[in-house]
Amino acid sequence: MHSSYTVSGRIINLHQQEIFEGTVHVSNGRISKIVREATSSSSYILPGFVDAHVHVESSMLVPSEFARLAVPHGTVATVSDPHEIGNVLGIAGVEYMIENGKKVPFKFYYGAPSCVPAMPFETAGAEITAADIETLFQRDEIKYLAEMMNWPGVLHRDPVVMEKIELAKKYGKAVDGHAPGLRGEQAALYASAGITTDHECFTAEEALDKLAVGMKILIREGSAAKNFEALIPLLASHPDSIMFCSDDKHPDNLVEGHLNLLVKRALAKGHDLFHVLRAACMNPVEHYKLEVGLLRENDLADFIVVNNLEDFSIEATYINGELVAENGKSKINFTPSEVINNFNTEPKTPEQFRLADSASKIRVIEAFDGQLITHQVWAEPKIENGFIQSDVPQDVLKITVVNRYANAEPAVAFIKNVGIQRGAIASSVGHDSHNIIAVGVDDESIARAVNLIISAKGGVAAVDGTKEQLLPLPVAGIMSAADGYEVAKAYSAIDGMSKEMGSKLASPFMTLSFMALLVIPSLKLSDKGLFNGDDFKFVPVAE
Repeated sequence: MHSSYTVSGRIINLHQQEIFEGTVHVSNGRISKIVREATSSSSYILPGFVDAHVHVESSMLVPSEFARLAVPHGTVATVSDPHEIGNVLGIAGVEYMIENGKKVPFKFYYGAPSCVPAMPFETAGAEITAADIETLFQRDEIKYLAEMMNWPGVLHRDPVVMEKIELAKKYGKAVDGHAPGLRGEQAALYASAGITTDHECFTAEEALDKLAVGMKILIREGSAAKNFEALIPLLASHPDSIMFCSDDKHPDNLVEGHLNLLVKRALAKGHDLFHVLRAACMNPVEHYKLEVGLLRENDLADFIVVNNLEDFSIEATYINGELVAENGKSKINFTPSEVINNFNTEPKTPEQFRLADSASKIRVIEAFDGQLITHQVWAEPKIENGFIQSDVPQDVLKITVVNRYANAEPAVAFIKNVGIQRGAIASSVGHDSHNIIAVGVDDESIARAVNLIISAKGGVAAVDGTKEQLLPLPVAGIMSAADGYEVAKAYSAIDGMSKEMGSKLASPFMTLSFMALLVIPSLKLSDKGLFNGDDFKFVPVAE
């Protein structure tokens, strides 16, 4: 498999919580022995990082390319929920992710998606049933039941929900949670069903309620949702029950860094080194029962070398004994990937995005930078010729969700805080069903942006007068099969264009992608209409 070699430096032993000089001996992909001895190297050797909850699809990269971009940052494994592709292609999509990940020396572990479709209030491309979940549980790569977003179903002990949870227990798999805002008795009732984690806490108080009933808390810091600052104080009091995750990471951000950035930030705040590395390396491996080495004799040789404990620059990453990254450069080669998709809708006309009404007030989705939650606010509509228009000076813009699986009339509503002053932006990355979602200042621009996506059968697009940009995403309409570094550059360019158009959001396309995520309160838009996530019902735009 691999030749024998040694790596010397200051070895960080997480189990004994000690640091000592020594040499790691690697043979055939495993650590054959660790020898305590003086060494001239001042570098540190420690276990590799594990992202405890990520949707690889949100990087817009297939797994093999995600791995290429992640290994220079010291990541050796991910706990991945493939429900994005599951919502498009069902169990075939999950199998695509598993097989694609096998092309590269990286450890992808997957969950069986628990909520596909996420809700009956939107059009998805597929369904994953309890029988499908049982089929997936037969596979070694499937380590857990992925996030149970239907928390009302858990609280009310819905039979279908409970059947899926019982299957996880039958096969000895952990059950991931997703319960934003649940506190007190509700949190206890949710956990008592067998839910073991939550990555949706946005306050320490909420997280403490969940920790108190035995749940483990994943501190999330991704491209859209950023909860690190609110939750990192919990690491000091609950080091055995905290993990780090990114949840959703856009390609340009992945080029810049991954969990290494969270480790560095936590250490800069004065957190204990062993607590930080427990969260980044050890707790996910133990919780999900992953075949990832933790720098012990006979372990698989999954480890990293860093220059010092302040800068935490990754000098080398090893997976199964193979050097996969060195000094910021990936050693994983680009490999071609096949394209699978489910995209079937025809181009739209500007007239299809009109909203005829003479109402005195309209509901508006209020988006927040760095948060998935939204608020419902009211605005006075701007009406011209009997149609409600975007009101650019008030930053009340038209938003639409277009069914990409069949021809249907677009759903139209209004949104605040996207901030673009001209044109439109659109994406077929729209959680969780991945219909087309767009925001624009006029119907013509919206139609053009949407039709760019339709012509490519998936992508992100921006339209500003005569200027157009498109990043095609032909794999399930949500991922590119191209070189990950090139995708990151292309995404960075289109992200920059959206900001030139006036958006003040840190990640406009990431925020846009969550505006159809009905399971997160308060007001969202599906292809079927405006949805109140607090009451779980559709509401009219105008009143």
